[in-house]
Amino acid sequence: MKKSILKPLLSLYICFIPFCLSLGFAAETKPNVLMLVIDDLNDWIGPLKGHPQVKTPAIDSLAARGMNFTNAHCQTPLCNPSRTSFMTGLRPSSSGVYGLRPWFRNVKELKDYVTLPQYFSKAEYTTYTIGKIYHAKVSIKDEFDHVGKAKKALRAKTKHVKTPRGGNGMDWGLYPYKDSDHKDWKTADWAIKTLNSKPKGPFFMSVGFSLPHVPLRVTQKWLDLYPLDQVQLPAMIKNDREDTPRFSWYLHWKLPEPRQKFLIESNEQHKIVQAYLGSVSYMDHQVGRVLNALKKNGYLENTIVVLFSDHGYHLGEKEITGKNTLWEQSTRVPLIFAGPGINKGECQEPVELLDIYPTLAEAAGLNKPSALEGLSLMAQINNPSTERERPAITTHNHDNHSIRTKQWRFIQYADGSRELYNMQKDPNEFTNLAKLPEYAPVIKEHLKWIPKINRKPVEGSSHRLLTYENGILHWEGEEIKKGAEIPE
Repeated sequence: MKKSILKPLLSLYICFIPFCLSLGFAAETKPNVLMLVIDDLNDWIGPLKGHPQVKTPAIDSLAARGMNFTNAHCQTPLCNPSRTSFMTGLRPSSSGVYGLRPWFRNVKELKDYVTLPQYFSKAEYTTYTIGKIYHAKVSIKDEFDHVGKAKKALRAKTKHVKTPRGGNGMDWGLYPYKDSDHKDWKTADWAIKTLNSKPKGPFFMSVGFSLPHVPLRVTQKWLDLYPLDQVQLPAMIKNDREDTPRFSWYLHWKLPEPRQKFLIESNEQHKIVQAYLGSVSYMDHQVGRVLNALKKNGYLENTIVVLFSDHGYHLGEKEITGKNTLWEQSTRVPLIFAGPGINKGECQEPVELLDIYPTLAEAAGLNKPSALEGLSLMAQINNPSTERERPAITTHNHDNHSIRTKQWRFIQYADGSRELYNMQKDPNEFTNLAKLPEYAPVIKEHLKWIPKINRKPVEGSSHRLLTYENGILHWEGEEIKKGAEIPE
């Protein structure tokens, strides 16, 4: 077995002790940090203009007073590996965490890895958390000083939509209780109560909201924002997958999220878009409640706020719903920084969620840990036209990568098949240019960004796991036979 590629990183990383640098903040006046993490939110927010009808006044206001990164992308389009990545500062291809399992602390080489909140704790911050920040339902008491527990929420017992796969969680429609009965409301309540208690600074607080993750259930007032007969569907064309490699189907082979075919045949296409839009607006309201509490308690001027999503979401584009792809709707995410030392503006450079850790470190005036694979965005925050030294790289399962620059998206799958899209001329990725000989130089230029380290899945990997070795495919441990019919 090859020597672990993580050991050189860990030997440097575990030993570091962060100190406050003189970047405008004295040791006793270090800025607070508020991290707002949204689940399954694509570019359907006002600042990104991903949907013409979406209403997100709180997020719009945050973006207006900070830096809005309009070309930000996740490291992987799946909850557990994405959250593992931005909390550790490691790419999935470096950590080997690709599936919904395992919890990264169960990986021997990551057991003692210093995560983002632990880093701030070592810098004498008091750390708080509530809601979904990590994916695993495990004890995270060692990750934060204070782990909040929201009051019990009410969950709808009746399933609205009978989907081909998936339990009660794969659903959308009316939430039959009050807004305040939803877990996101109660998550915001805890954060507000904590801010009202005037925590001594500096503090690092992470707040995780579940919507617009399924079930997409909101009260009628949020659905009424988007009347069903007026809902605009995302841009889609018939048979959009005809020019894509068959391997693209393997990344989401058998999932609870239904295909577009089901939505059309069951007359659910407009309904799921309405429910998603309503869920985004409801979530935005919770963001606004927390930000209002930040302002009310006098923390607005000395708190760095970062808002982002763990990955995107398809609502019928490319003939699917959900994530688990290397296309724009799965990889593109909101990323907004605001607060002291953060300029106002918009940056179109390709950036990554991996960059959050080093950016917060520099923005707070702390030493940057040496082992992080992300790049600080402070250069772009100071001048949004500053070019990045590399593109945004997304990985989904072993050896499948997407390279996103300002103009192009290049995808290479584990079997060597490829896609190439001109994102300026074809933002919906309708036309795959990879097989056209005139684009060979473009592909060659992008190939150099494929990660050099491509670790196989760590022990215990499972749940939405695809492997490809010696020409043989396995989905969740079961072989996909050559020519197998694509599941509906």
